[in-house]
Amino acid sequence: MPTALPIASKPEEAGIDSEKLEALFARARRDVEDGTLPGAQVAVARNGQLAGFRTFGTATIAGAAQPATNDTLYTIFSSTKAIVAAAAWTLFEDGLLRLDERVAGIIPEFGTNGKDVVTVEQAMLHIGGFPMAPLGPGEWETREGRLAAFSRWQLNWEPGTQFQYHATSLHWVLAEIIERRTGVEFRQFVRQRIIEPMGLEQMYLGLPAALNSRVADVVYMAPPEPPPGGYGEVTPEAILAFNEPQVRAVGVPGGGGVSRAAELALFYQPLLNGGVAANGNRILKAETIEFATRPRTKEHHRDPILGHPINRALAVQVAGDDGASNLRGFGRTCSPRTFGHGGAGGQIGWGDPESGISLGYCTNGFVDEIAQGRRITAISSLAAICGI
Repeated sequence: MPTALPIASKPEEAGIDSEKLEALFARARRDVEDGTLPGAQVAVARNGQLAGFRTFGTATIAGAAQPATNDTLYTIFSSTKAIVAAAAWTLFEDGLLRLDERVAGIIPEFGTNGKDVVTVEQAMLHIGGFPMAPLGPGEWETREGRLAAFSRWQLNWEPGTQFQYHATSLHWVLAEIIERRTGVEFRQFVRQRIIEPMGLEQMYLGLPAALNSRVADVVYMAPPEPPPGGYGEVTPEAILAFNEPQVRAVGVPGGGGVSRAAELALFYQPLLNGGVAANGNRILKAETIEFATRPRTKEHHRDPILGHPINRALAVQVAGDDGASNLRGFGRTCSPRTFGHGGAGGQIGWGDPESGISLGYCTNGFVDEIAQGRRITAISSLAAICGI
């Protein structure tokens, strides 16, 4: 049996106001009750504990709809990025990686077609210039296939000159950097250094086959739309592929994590509490977390669709103080230092260093981008003010 998660006997024990928490749950429930989403799962944590964890609606598993429960697992898509990022941060702490290193100095196969100049920092900020770098089924299953893809990848522009979201390519590179510098397979390393020490046994990067019977399939609630500019890999076909057990088993480092909202919320707690998990395990030093979550992109690094400064740290997003936090996947009430990463379909994961609150939100329903953005802002804004 998995180790029991740290959960408060009542929200106030974790420093969360019960009435405010219920308002958050009511907002999450509303999208299910009005038919916008088939199901949703939400968790709030503070002071190293879960203050609340609820699941609403249904989950389609192996073609059959059934009530979703707190045991239901969800594909968290790009919320996975923060988890793999944290594993990469341990390399900086251990003296195994530097920001100014060239990626090709670590992975020679990457250094083709002008990519030899890309630095680790540029890659982790999504300004490395290789966002349109395909790598999918048939190649991602083996290291040889991945390295062959790295060699084929082209630069789309001079590294460092502009931002564009690297939907999957960056984190495949991070995974290989982890393997080169530690000698440990990347999924195993993430589990050994991040997931297990944090006590998050029901968070997975590479899903065991036996657990597919608990994972909610993605359901499109509206006709799928073409992806917005710069997100060409995130097609409806690519999203629906994560309903397949063989794809879930891969552990795609930029988007293939499987978790509950509870584990997603609790993942951020050690990062808000000096790097120490509720079980006493030290995950990272406080100074490493500050180093990794400090915004590093420049004013000219702007979102290519909406035009706001992107405010990226090392493979995570930061809310910022310019009034655009809602455009970065956070709530309007999150502090400027709040960091995390959302995922396709409206998955939410963040931690607020000023309040100590963290949020995990998962859904199996895909809706249009406008409705999704409004939901993320509303859910995050309510969660951020739950403290007492």
